[in-house]
Amino acid sequence: MLTFEEKLTIIESFPGLERKNVSLGRINFHYEESRLDKKNVVYHLHPNGNGFVYAGHLKGYKTNDKGMVNIRDFSAEELRSLLEKSLHALSQEPVEEITLTENFQEEEWINEDKHILTLIKEDEDMWNVYAGTMLDGTFNSYKEAAQYLDEEGFARK
Repeated sequence: MLTFEEKLTIIESFPGLERKNVSLGRINFHYEESRLDKKNVVYHLHPNGNGFVYAGHLKGYKTNDKGMVNIRDFSAEELRSLLEKSLHALSQEPVEEITLTENFQEEEWINEDKHILTLIKEDEDMWNVYAGTMLDGTFNSYKEAAQYLDEEGFARK
């Protein structure tokens, strides 16, 4: 288990996180550049090593009702990875804010490894994601397809 100081050093290494001291020696970190309503990324980091990181838009993490993951027993690598994923998710445009035009044809999405997936509206109620010519997934709405791409680490090109 990482010490409070080790966790604090890792968290403070992420640009854009603003430290906010709260009661009982606990510390919160806000991400003011968040594109979502959520700004509090690290919640109640305590000198005893307990604390929480926001993962409400991520899969594969056990979250509480506020979308927070307890990081008490996280390794340095696990903490860095969770913070990277959380900040990436909070940096993306919310899917609900996208307005589609009637002549929408296709859209390219790219990840940090420069892999490109293409989202295509096939007919009135079917959205397909392609990796080159290979079908990667079929969805009933743009929102579902965009959420899948976002969760897989892709962003609109």
